[in-house]
Amino acid sequence: MLAHALVAALALATGQVRMEAPRTIVLPFPGETRTLNIIQWDPNQLPRIYERTDQLPLSDEEVAKLTQAGFDESSIVRMIEQRRCACDASADGLIRLKKAGATQAVLDAVSTHALRPNRGIDLLVTLDFTGESRTAREGFLYFFVEDGDLTRVFSLNLPELLGRQNANETMVDRGDILRARTVRRIQLSGPVTLKTYGPHRVLVVASANPTLTHPSQLTENERAKAQLYTFEYPRASLQSLCRLTAGYKRDAVLTYKWHFQGSRFECEWN
Repeated sequence: MLAHALVAALALATGQVRMEAPRTIVLPFPGETRTLNIIQWDPNQLPRIYERTDQLPLSDEEVAKLTQAGFDESSIVRMIEQRRCACDASADGLIRLKKAGATQAVLDAVSTHALRPNRGIDLLVTLDFTGESRTAREGFLYFFVEDGDLTRVFSLNLPELLGRQNANETMVDRGDILRARTVRRIQLSGPVTLKTYGPHRVLVVASANPTLTHPSQLTENERAKAQLYTFEYPRASLQSLCRLTAGYKRDAVLTYKWHFQGSRFECEWN
């Protein structure tokens, strides 16, 4: 299931990932933090996309529905064996299935063939710089992820990134017959560990401050421009791929600098 959230200058799509209404950001993020500089990420590290079949793995709800619809035990077990199960195979999950009427053989099949629980997401970061500039007006991009009682902080030093040759960098021609326009595109990717399942909040913000470790340190102006997303993180899925795209454009006044324009965040869990 594809979940989209588009912000500001970028198009807005609906889905599981949704954007809060524009307002000054309230900061519910936990006080304990862990920070990671993502400049060393390499998009070639992303895992191979799962080759989908016509039938996706069963879910807890589907197993319970088949049980309550009167499908015999052997049929349900065979479907789980053939398709696997994106199920909660924890003690609580098995208890819920048992209460829904699942037999011991079905519970054993779920326990054996359930997909491995997710331990995090693979994040692909794409940065687009439009126009002929040399540096970014806001020198740092931050990505805060709420994870239970922990706030995970990902930072990107743009002057360092722009001042070097990157392994995964391309020039994209977005010009037309009337106007030439070249976009410098840089991609980075890496893992984002998550320990809690369910809803998560993500905050994306551009800042001139190189030492931010928590959203509470943002200035009032930075909070007003920050972009807040939410996504539902499943216990198990065939893939856990999220994409963060950030756009920069040449500043109208300081033409030698790029100015942060907005971001887009989306996840795919199939």
